[in-house]
Amino acid sequence: MRDLTDIRREYLQGGLRSSELPQQPLALFERWMDQAYKAELMDPTSMVLATVDQNGQPFQRIVLLKQFDEDGFVFYTNLGSRKSQHIAENNQVGMLFPWHDLERQVHITGRAERLSNMEALKYFASRPRDSQLGAWASNQSSKLSARSVLEGSFMKMKDKFAKGEIPLPDFWGGYRVKPDSFEFWQGGAKRLHDRFLYQKTGAAWQVDRLAP
Repeated sequence: MRDLTDIRREYLQGGLRSSELPQQPLALFERWMDQAYKAELMDPTSMVLATVDQNGQPFQRIVLLKQFDEDGFVFYTNLGSRKSQHIAENNQVGMLFPWHDLERQVHITGRAERLSNMEALKYFASRPRDSQLGAWASNQSSKLSARSVLEGSFMKMKDKFAKGEIPLPDFWGGYRVKPDSFEFWQGGAKRLHDRFLYQKTGAAWQVDRLAP
């Protein structure tokens, strides 16, 4: 067995104090997202999306956040994918933003709701053409005998839609996660990290400091 116990580092970039917290968690998330983007982190909008299947088995995968506001957090996917099947059974999800270089992470829980076809179409039309073709070519989460099958499907779609606009697939769309909680984590020296949990209570947010 490989021993990894000596792989560690101190977190020294700064703390998070209660006096710095806004009343609304979205304001702090937006501030941290802006800072992650300006720090030129790789894929600052990537998040780990957690879902649970009908047997209670959790699954995680990385998806890209495409929009956020007071209405929620938006991502897009194949509607036949494993994550979509899980959401159809249980729409409670978790999202984790791991901004390692800033010694920060944000964990959000909430309920995922399907976007309208109009919302999905608006975003799909803005995607690069190859990304649109990729959506048509991939039966997401299905088993493939070889990569060449996927590449062949892509080329077939490229020929099929060689002229004109590429339509929105009827099996492709998006979700908006309406948050119930936000947890903000800032690394600290001596493993004395700062953690603050926002929980929705009616129209307001209750804020508690958590032990690291």
